[in-house]
Amino acid sequence: MKIAVIGGGAAGMMAAITAAENGAEVIIYERNDRVGKKILATGNGKCNFSNADMGPDYFYGNDKERAWKVIEKFDEKKTVSFFENAGMLVKNRNGGLYPTSGQASTVLDILRQKLAAKNIKVITEQLVKEVQKEKNSEKIAVITKGTKAVYDRVIIACGGAAAPKTGSDGNGYRLAKNLGHSLVDTVPALVQLKCTEEYLKAISGVRTDAALELLIDGKKAGCESGELQFTDYGISGIVVFQLSRTAAYALKQKKKVTMYINCLPEFTDETYKSFIKERKQRLKDADTVETFFTGMLNKKLMLLFIKLAGLKTTDSYKKASQEKIDKVFALCRCLPMHVCDTNSFDNAQVTAGGIPLAEVSDNLESRKVKNVYFAGEILDVDGVCGGYNLQWAWTSGYVAGEAATKKQ
Repeated sequence: MKIAVIGGGAAGMMAAITAAENGAEVIIYERNDRVGKKILATGNGKCNFSNADMGPDYFYGNDKERAWKVIEKFDEKKTVSFFENAGMLVKNRNGGLYPTSGQASTVLDILRQKLAAKNIKVITEQLVKEVQKEKNSEKIAVITKGTKAVYDRVIIACGGAAAPKTGSDGNGYRLAKNLGHSLVDTVPALVQLKCTEEYLKAISGVRTDAALELLIDGKKAGCESGELQFTDYGISGIVVFQLSRTAAYALKQKKKVTMYINCLPEFTDETYKSFIKERKQRLKDADTVETFFTGMLNKKLMLLFIKLAGLKTTDSYKKASQEKIDKVFALCRCLPMHVCDTNSFDNAQVTAGGIPLAEVSDNLESRKVKNVYFAGEILDVDGVCGGYNLQWAWTSGYVAGEAATKKQ
């Protein structure tokens, strides 16, 4: 049996290895000069390849229940076994699973060695123009510039639209549409958010622990806590990435998106009231407003909050309006920012949306064209930060690769 895999990323390589282990002759078509480029960038180069805390709530898509049923066929334990059996030591860091080497290249080396050991042919710098069913046959043709080859099965695993420099530029969606598939609207996910506030340049580069609350048309739509980074255009950091998918879809629907930032998340409302009362008593003899607020948060943030409250740093604290002083305190725990856009797919870690799971079988075979399978980010499944998107790649690649070798 001859199987073509389109895309040499995480899902594509897993699909190819699995198919080869089940006796198929496998060829990978990769548009880059080498496979696995995107893997090298994951986990800041350390490759958070899965997570020990696995569950359906960590995944998104229009059919989360079906996605979870697929993941259960090849879960994080099987993923760990796959890599450990190939010689990789695995480290658990607060649930996140990494190669002990701390290098994403270790994961890629393991996969490349598997490709070589299974005699899987890899054709690089080869963009697939078309995938189509052969006339009067159940075989599938793969067409590139100037070439056409026919296969028993084809697995399309060429990613979504995120990080196009690594090869995922949405070409897979075009191939799928030409086969009769529809597409759930795609948006950048795990991405930075742009905001309208003019003062952002003054606090660009500042990092702080924060609790974020996302509001869409005034209604709470999500909350996260963690390290936040202010940029000259908006906000970044994992805490932002986790909410970016929801914000992106709301923006696409022209809804109002607001983020409330609490830079002192360790305080409850009651303990913060006590803190304010105590600070006013302890520092009642402070000479200036700046002196009174020194030491609370990053200096750039405090200077900004003082300005936004209508005060000057040189104002006498004793003569300052207590209403404005209280506004500074309030901004520390509730800074509103108006989200106007996300960064582009160039900056996104993953694509939300894609081919609906309703259009594939439980084994990820196309319901439109027999003997065509899908795996990875091209499907309408994406996860939060923490190794979940790579787990979907391993899972879907394995499931598609195994199913493609079964007699039908």
